[in-house]
Amino acid sequence: MHPKETPLSHEESLQLIGRMIQSARQEARDDGSRWIIWGWLLFATCMCSWINLQYFWVDTWFFWNAFGIVSLSLLLFDIVRRMVRKSPARVRTQATYLYRKLNIGFFLSLVLIIVAMNVAIEPTIGFALMLGLYAFWILIYGAVTDFRPSVIAAFITFGFAFASLFVHDFRTTLLLHAAAVLCGYIIPGHLANRAFRKNRTPQSVPTGV
Repeated sequence: MHPKETPLSHEESLQLIGRMIQSARQEARDDGSRWIIWGWLLFATCMCSWINLQYFWVDTWFFWNAFGIVSLSLLLFDIVRRMVRKSPARVRTQATYLYRKLNIGFFLSLVLIIVAMNVAIEPTIGFALMLGLYAFWILIYGAVTDFRPSVIAAFITFGFAFASLFVHDFRTTLLLHAAAVLCGYIIPGHLANRAFRKNRTPQSVPTGV
């Protein structure tokens, strides 16, 4: 016979729920390295493209094509690394499951906007829409992980997205895009990395998105 289980009190139930929520947030949170890499790549691409529009070294979209190739290469490398690397099995929470599905949705939406820029809409409008997509994704990350800098950065990025809608000079669009990436990805990424290193213990294992 199984011993009779004592039901949890109201306070114990709340504590258990709180620990589960915190565990899900910690599992979804990473060291910010992906945000830092993605952000600096975007920032460098924007600035190189802006300089190129002043001096016309190469084709207007040369640096963006290079950015796409590098991004896809890094993505494939990360996928292969995850498949090859043997890591301890972790319990998949509903939060991390939803987060990974949203991750797929983000990249598909980004591809849709890029294709639309090539066949239907002006680049200035497309870049504004991309900033809106960045902001939405940053807001989701900040909410899921309870990381306040990302939540603040998301609303700042939304502001840049709305401002970009009223800009018709592509060079100015690139500068706004670079500023939004700096505020939305690079600064929060470095803050997340610092917090991760500060809170990491010898037994902990870095988690990825």
